[in-house]
Amino acid sequence: AHWYPLHALSVPSIPTSVHGKVPARAASTGTTAEGLQSRRRKLLEEDGPMVQASKRQRQRYVTKVGKCRVNLGNIQEKKRFLSDIFTTIVDLKYRWFLFVFMMCYIITWVVFGSIYFFDAWVRDDIRHQGDPNWRPCIENVDGFIAALLFSVESQRTIGYGFRMVTANCTEGVILLMAQSIIGSMIDALMVGCMFVKISRPKKRAQTLIFSKNCVVSRRDEKLCLMFRVGDLRDSHMVDAKIRAKLIKSRQTPEGEFIPLEQSELNLGYDTGEDRLFLVEPQIICHVINRQSPFWDLSAESLCREQFEIIIILEGIVEATGMTCQARTSYTEDEILWGYRFEPCMSLEKGAFQVDYSRFDMTFEVQTPAASAKELHELKELEQQEHSTLSLYWDHLLQPC
Repeated sequence: AHWYPLHALSVPSIPTSVHGKVPARAASTGTTAEGLQSRRRKLLEEDGPMVQASKRQRQRYVTKVGKCRVNLGNIQEKKRFLSDIFTTIVDLKYRWFLFVFMMCYIITWVVFGSIYFFDAWVRDDIRHQGDPNWRPCIENVDGFIAALLFSVESQRTIGYGFRMVTANCTEGVILLMAQSIIGSMIDALMVGCMFVKISRPKKRAQTLIFSKNCVVSRRDEKLCLMFRVGDLRDSHMVDAKIRAKLIKSRQTPEGEFIPLEQSELNLGYDTGEDRLFLVEPQIICHVINRQSPFWDLSAESLCREQFEIIIILEGIVEATGMTCQARTSYTEDEILWGYRFEPCMSLEKGAFQVDYSRFDMTFEVQTPAASAKELHELKELEQQEHSTLSLYWDHLLQPC
């Protein structure tokens, strides 16, 4: 076992752009901060240029805004998408959704307008316009444009009263009934899809925010991985729950390579701390213990690791009752070792005030750069030495 001084092993793992957000208290460390930066540069230089280039070019599994970077290809049974046509239409992008929305109406108008025009042409109603002795099937249809207008008026139930189907032909009545039924089905499908697409909980997730970085520091004498979540709306999320997944490739002892293996990060499932009352920004903590995949992770090994942490926040939207899910991700270069989040709440005029301009701010604290495993072994060694020393003193004091 080695002794790790706190001041010598506080190695922050932060990007250069974050230093502007460190408050004055962190800048006051002077020589200590310069020493930490020199050590940080030395650790980065130990990684070869090929390793750093691979980290810069690595594809994220989930983006910061929660989009999954996984493309599905070579799907053989595409008819499965047609069996669930409602979800397929809702999942379309807006430009394609509006195109399908318009084409559903335009095609039915044109098709039934063509049928009305063909029926008027076959019955010779077009050449007998204005003849008081002629009994037409569809009155005042003298061309294709007139038939198209009649189709639009019939399906949209506009009914200007100039063109109409008479009781002189059975096929005209049947066509009118068929168009009314088909138009009602299109209205139900398209209006339902439009309503669901506009009110999707995915839009509610835009007001659920996550901190740009994770931090690693000690809390309650334990090494913890922490990040912050917040809700920008006054209407709260009901029964909000948060989960975290670690995405990392590994190779088994048998030689099997498992790409992008998913493992669970405990955010307080056994104690109920993963259930949030998300009224103000909260700092979510993952205790690095024996069950944590970061048990052997230190500040130095963090520079050489390659993984991604997926954060999933789920809850019920209070206004609509729909389930909402917000996602984000953190890569290894977005983890700040030896930092904490700045407080962003204050008491003003009898109410708590949240300052979201300080939501992503962090400040540096003294944190050992050793892993949680090494710190645990060091603590056990200290306890063993303390117990040995106590037995020695008890042995000396026994004759007295």
